[in-house]
Amino acid sequence: MTLARRSFLRKAAVLAAGAALLAVAGLAPAMAASLSSEQKRSLAEVNAYFNSLKTMHGDFIQFGPNGERAEGKFYMARPGRIRFYYNPPSKVDIVADGKSVSVKDRKMATQDIWPLSETPLRFLLADKINLEKDAQVSGVSVEPDLVTVVLADDSTFGSGKLTLIFDAETIALKQWTVTDAQGYDTSVAIYNTKVNGPTNPKLFKIDYNANLMQRRGK
Repeated sequence: MTLARRSFLRKAAVLAAGAALLAVAGLAPAMAASLSSEQKRSLAEVNAYFNSLKTMHGDFIQFGPNGERAEGKFYMARPGRIRFYYNPPSKVDIVADGKSVSVKDRKMATQDIWPLSETPLRFLLADKINLEKDAQVSGVSVEPDLVTVVLADDSTFGSGKLTLIFDAETIALKQWTVTDAQGYDTSVAIYNTKVNGPTNPKLFKIDYNANLMQRRGK
């Protein structure tokens, strides 16, 4: 895996709840059969929660595998669009515009662009989500205060695991942890979230010209 892709996995993909997961292979029948009625009910509630979200914005805190910490704000408009603003001293800027994902590093003066369909971000930003049918669910834990769903799959960025943590009462997403193929964890907690309010389409614009100029060495 290249340095650029590793950086994307640990910074950008994490924030969209992705990490090398989802949506290319259906849920294995053996796994579906092994889910209890309580687990299936929790998955159905998680599906309903995700599919009710059209827009969301709030704050996030990210913890990297080496203990590094970053904070900022995020803005989402499903399907396909998301924006992450990292607070200083971070120089990272992340945008998905519905077809592509851009990760810009202002410190290094670089911008990398991937098709959205080939990145972990496709999970959070899909138009319709059905975890029981469309994802590889490797575990569901139902506790009095939390519901935890573990997904596993392969993507362009390698094999990995995504752990989603929801509030048991409201089914609101609270945190996710990405585990990459090397076993490194990156966790993101979101708070002060507002859902289904107005959003500004200008937040989700990618500067494709900057990427073209970069490739030309200008």
